[in-house]
Amino acid sequence: MRCAIVHYWLLGMRGGEKVLEELCRVLRQPDIFTLFYDPDRVSPFLRSHKVTASFLNPFRRHYRSCLPLMPMALEHFDLRDYDLVISSESGPAKGVLTSSHTRHVCYCHTPMRYLWELYPAYLHEWTRSSLKRTLIAPLTNYLRLWDATSASRVDQFVANSQNVQNRIWKTYRRSSEIIFPPVAVDAFYTSMPDDYYLIVSELVAYKRIADAVRCFTRTGRRLKIVGGGPEYSRLKSMSGETVEFCGRVSDSELRDLYARSRAVILPGEEDFGIVPVEALASGKPVIALGKGGVLETVPLYNPRGGFFYLEPGEYHLERAVEQFERAEKHLLPAELRSHVARFSPEVFQREISKVLFNSTITEPNSREFEFAMGASR
Repeated sequence: MRCAIVHYWLLGMRGGEKVLEELCRVLRQPDIFTLFYDPDRVSPFLRSHKVTASFLNPFRRHYRSCLPLMPMALEHFDLRDYDLVISSESGPAKGVLTSSHTRHVCYCHTPMRYLWELYPAYLHEWTRSSLKRTLIAPLTNYLRLWDATSASRVDQFVANSQNVQNRIWKTYRRSSEIIFPPVAVDAFYTSMPDDYYLIVSELVAYKRIADAVRCFTRTGRRLKIVGGGPEYSRLKSMSGETVEFCGRVSDSELRDLYARSRAVILPGEEDFGIVPVEALASGKPVIALGKGGVLETVPLYNPRGGFFYLEPGEYHLERAVEQFERAEKHLLPAELRSHVARFSPEVFQREISKVLFNSTITEPNSREFEFAMGASR
């Protein structure tokens, strides 16, 4: 059986790329197709595979600006000879064209949030130029139509969480099976905490890192931020002396930062959220906006691993931090580490194998059938 994986882009090693690595281990040397590829920024394991980049790859330094051309680039891939195609989707990966004999499974990290759920905020809050807003509206309308249509090219959807399962149904009216993404929980360890809190995140607007920067600058608590992205300069300009930007760090450095932190901060809503699982695997609690995937991964009782606040904003975050500090000495790191065993790579490999090696193309479930019949009337 010839297998291919279509991954949105390979420009770093984040959660999606860790999923890609495990898919490669399950499928034994599949070919990889991607919109953009920088071999210097991915693991040697991924570089050992045959990777085909799209004709957009020369523009990878400006990949976000290439969004209008991504559908064309995906449809340009020649996948005729493959029996199984897995699209790894949070950008537009599922839109590839496959043959009638090819089974197409989409592992969906989330439908494209900037086109769907986050579009109103992106258009009205985060886009500061009125000219840019004017140009964005017709472009995103076209991309939404293409994205919704391309969902029909998928034979079976797999969601990374119940949160994303709900979004897949809302966006595409397609059912999906839930398989949590893999986290190398055994690689993390705990240590006595130093006096700092930790954020591990891409620095983009919807992650709401600004809430934490303002909160920790105002209260004088120490905060370390790992990651980079387009919001770096703005966040740096508003930060005080107690906020440290660490940039991108190695895996060993990251594990050490987790182990020595007091707690990990998540100020924005996550699709699934690998960071909170890594925090728990390090024996550290999570202080988070209580929405999205964190509700599925972080326990509030037995053991106590989460301190949630219900509305976004720096003052709500501050109250959750204060709540954690009152309870800090009663927390049990060993129990937090035990809680995340169900997210191990071994569990992921076992569950995804059941889906990938089921050769049948799934029929619509009753909810899809009822929706289709209602639409036809």
